[in-house]
Amino acid sequence: MNDQGFTPPVSQLISVVVPCYNEEPVLEETMRHLQYLAADLSLRYRFEFIFVDDGSGDRTLEILREAANRYSNIKIVSFARNFGHQIAVTAGIDATSGDAVALIDADLQDPPEVLAEMLERWQSGYEVVYGVRASREGESAFKIATARWFYRVLNRLSERPIPLDTGDFRLMDRKVVDALRSMPERHRFVRGLVAWIGYRQIALPYDRKKRAAGTSKYPLRKMLRFATDGILSFSSKPLQIATNLGVLAALLALTGIIYAIVLRVTTSIWVEGWTAMMIAVLFMGGVQLISLGIIGEYVGRIYEEAKGRPLYIVRERIGFEAPVKASSRERVDA
Repeated sequence: MNDQGFTPPVSQLISVVVPCYNEEPVLEETMRHLQYLAADLSLRYRFEFIFVDDGSGDRTLEILREAANRYSNIKIVSFARNFGHQIAVTAGIDATSGDAVALIDADLQDPPEVLAEMLERWQSGYEVVYGVRASREGESAFKIATARWFYRVLNRLSERPIPLDTGDFRLMDRKVVDALRSMPERHRFVRGLVAWIGYRQIALPYDRKKRAAGTSKYPLRKMLRFATDGILSFSSKPLQIATNLGVLAALLALTGIIYAIVLRVTTSIWVEGWTAMMIAVLFMGGVQLISLGIIGEYVGRIYEEAKGRPLYIVRERIGFEAPVKASSRERVDA
């Protein structure tokens, strides 16, 4: 309390989650940007930066340790091995205690300065402010095209619309974070889960930058796996497509049977029609294999959920003054 009897309002705590995997070339620059942001907004907000080391094989963890010794607002969650980007984001969210939580990658493609605008939208009453990529500097035409294709296909299949051209770069109110933490599924698609939760959400367009250093951690194989997670986690329509293909195959097979009977009854040349029959057989076989593959994906997810293994294993935590309340999704090494 000051001499006039006025007590300044307590600044709100903002948690910023930064997943890291082999980010040694860019990490120091990322931390500088984040500390500049904290200094610029220090009159209104307090910041905690939670870096999640996703089993990096370079000096990422060592750099983070040194930074935690320099800055009291840096905290570290270190995995026992690599669990993947979406799991690292989840672990960071589980470790937060802020009034609002922001998600941002360590490569500086999503500018930390945009968080100031997100906080303004949050203060105006929105519970989720998500970044929409107005432009994507430094990315190939193939990656831009496939990203646009993915979101549009996903929205066609999903029962709940997911904003187009977004990533995990966003700010969420604590009530949204608590709802997100209550979702236990293993195959995480965080941006889809946030869209499913609801609340008041608003888009914030921004220009995505090229990577400050390092290389992308999402090669084509991981992108395809990620797209599969997104589609299968939010839609049962692939099963409906498999059913429709089965009906189509049955109709074609019935047509082939009728053709064979007519040929047998009305002609003496019974060998004719072999090509058409082979095409029908091969088509049916392909449809069956595709359908089994789709069903197998869903069954495999049921199997993964039924095993009940922890979502991630934490090797150590650094910078947390008090023990973090353990999530049911994690295991901490003793």
